[in-house]
Amino acid sequence: MNDELRIFACNSNRRLAADICRCLGLRLGALEIARFSNDNLHVQIRENVRERDVFVVQSFTHPVSEHIMELLITLDALRSASARRVTAVIPYYSYSRSDKKDAPRISITGRLVADMLRTAGADRVLTMDLHADQVHGFFSVPVDHLTAIPTIAEHFRTHYDLSNMVAVATDAGGAKRVGRFSERLGIPMAFIDKRRVSDTDVKQGEVVGRVRDRDVVVFDDEISTAGTLLATVETLKAAGARSIHAGAVHAVLCGPAIERLRSADLASLVVTDTVDIPPEKRLDKLATLTVAPLLAAAIERIHTGESVGALFE
Repeated sequence: MNDELRIFACNSNRRLAADICRCLGLRLGALEIARFSNDNLHVQIRENVRERDVFVVQSFTHPVSEHIMELLITLDALRSASARRVTAVIPYYSYSRSDKKDAPRISITGRLVADMLRTAGADRVLTMDLHADQVHGFFSVPVDHLTAIPTIAEHFRTHYDLSNMVAVATDAGGAKRVGRFSERLGIPMAFIDKRRVSDTDVKQGEVVGRVRDRDVVVFDDEISTAGTLLATVETLKAAGARSIHAGAVHAVLCGPAIERLRSADLASLVVTDTVDIPPEKRLDKLATLTVAPLLAAAIERIHTGESVGALFE
């Protein structure tokens, strides 16, 4: 691997960053993140990056604001250290859910964070499965938007009988994403006619599509509190589904998610490691796939000037 390439990791997902480095045959760069006595963050790059092509891995997970600040300060430190190009590798970009003004006097925070990354020193961004595709357009620097759909689809193809399986979207808004997933597997799809009554009240409606006596896989971009997934499982059971599996790219698993997933009538749950899952959140039914090889391949292609899109052809 070219000696000009460097990979660093902030604190949110160092395990994934180390796996990316192993795929590339590199060591993780030396980076110190500490705190002053007044609680201010202190970041220091502990090796020479002058005229190097640098990638910094950081997911926007809990505590989100702290992890964003770590990344911003690291980007600024790398720019000050004369790195030739700095790429922010953000496997999970949580503020992609803040993509529109759907209430009075609110911030479109997905765009704000994109502006902050550029101001801090990001020359480009590498991310995965944004909640809303239009967030890609919030950035004024180049963005490579990867997807873990082929990785998760291949797991289901390898481990399950697809002859009686149907893919289900939790609402009509997710139908496009689930359509790509079902097409990859060559199976039919359905969706739940979910209606939002208010900001806090969601009415779970009818299943659009045939699921009775079928094996079902519910697919979504992320699982946060698991409330939507739990309601979807109950709706599918009432509609006569034979067995229910779930797949998601980002396993955020916050609040009551673990309790809900333990009680859910799920045969299996498949996620990726874009979000680091601590031991206390690992369930027997949970399978975690790594996206390190995909991110490593994208980093190598960005570094050498090859097409990233060719990874999915």
